[in-house]
Amino acid sequence: MFSLSDKIALITGASQGIGEVIAMQLARQGAMVVCASLPSTEADLQRVVAALKAEGFKADYVLLDVLDADSIRAAVNTVVERHGGLHILVNNAGITKDKLMIQMKEDEFDLVLDVNLKGAWIATQAVAKTMMKQRWGRIVNIASVVGQMGNAGQSNYATSKAGLIGLTKTVAREFASRNITCNAVAPGYIATSMTDKLSDDVKAEFIRQIPLGRMGSSEDVGAAVAFLATEEASYITGQIIGVNGGMLMP
Repeated sequence: MFSLSDKIALITGASQGIGEVIAMQLARQGAMVVCASLPSTEADLQRVVAALKAEGFKADYVLLDVLDADSIRAAVNTVVERHGGLHILVNNAGITKDKLMIQMKEDEFDLVLDVNLKGAWIATQAVAKTMMKQRWGRIVNIASVVGQMGNAGQSNYATSKAGLIGLTKTVAREFASRNITCNAVAPGYIATSMTDKLSDDVKAEFIRQIPLGRMGSSEDVGAAVAFLATEEASYITGQIIGVNGGMLMP
């Protein structure tokens, strides 16, 4: 069960953090994982790929900029040409530009939507032809609990993630007849290098909102993504899987 041994996976934003862990989780299930990120992160991508190969996993990387449609399409074409197909797309690349709405500049709003939402739309469109021809595909979008419940100071980020949820459901309906599923994983408060910098009081306040009494880990997110990528998840599509410790129960 849960074998991805004959599958090729492309993960955006995979040079560090949650994207790196998702790549590891898919590789453990046997997938050939292709890590993608900005040209400026090439050294980090090389590090991630080297670490995966050191453990005996199949890994590669491509450079792409989710703000550049041609870059995304070229990266997808490279994966297909180099590895003979593309079965799994994980739209993980994302940024934040947090600021109260009254202080936020228009370009800060636009940039976050362009990276988090439009980039995922372009990547999904780019892989569609290959997945439809294969009559098999898994698209997993990394959304966020704030896209479901909102969050002060994140009007751009919350809007981008809510839009990603809408995109997930639409893609699921459009591609279902070709045996392509599309789901979203919506993390809650996840322990990362960013949250490590928060004060103990702030962390404690976060944890008080979580019934399970702890922050999540990148591995928690990666495990959900890995399951959704499998054949065993073939009857799950258009769903938003909350990985949030129970802080939101829609």
